[in-house]
Amino acid sequence: MSVIELTTNRLKLRLFQEEEAEHIAALCNNYAIYRSTLTMPYPYTVDDARLWMKNHRKNIEQDKRYELAVTCQKSGMLYGAIMLNPNYQHKHGEMAYWIGEPYWGKGYGTEALRAMIDFAFIEKNLHRVYARYFKSNPASGRVMEKAGMTKEGVLKDHVYKEGAFEDLVYYGMVNPTYTA
Repeated sequence: MSVIELTTNRLKLRLFQEEEAEHIAALCNNYAIYRSTLTMPYPYTVDDARLWMKNHRKNIEQDKRYELAVTCQKSGMLYGAIMLNPNYQHKHGEMAYWIGEPYWGKGYGTEALRAMIDFAFIEKNLHRVYARYFKSNPASGRVMEKAGMTKEGVLKDHVYKEGAFEDLVYYGMVNPTYTA
């Protein structure tokens, strides 16, 4: 598969550009984002951003993982990231995302998630998608709900971060038009 680009009313989801490493680092070097993500380092550096972006193009070309920049369709301003990790054996895909704090509360996460769900169901013909969030970050659950996902369960004390256990809340959605 060649590199993809998805558009919505306000957003363009596209491959990250190398020159965005500083902007990515500025958005991700935020304790609130680190605290609510599973694997993001903190402090977050430009080298972290470069390392993270290193295999994005190859992963897309090999149909392994889709990590896309969430940007303003008009200005190109980078708001965050969204990812689909398809598992073709089980016909499902995991979604993950982050939005930079200056852009919280504007609906960008929901709009990007809806676009990626459509991509997963229409282009990839996955049967279902799922996402998870730390219970301490209920705003992420609201993004999932607004995108049409439903709560499926909670894994109690599933993650140990910052000296405390965190519950992981799972949301999912089945493709209403899936064909085997």
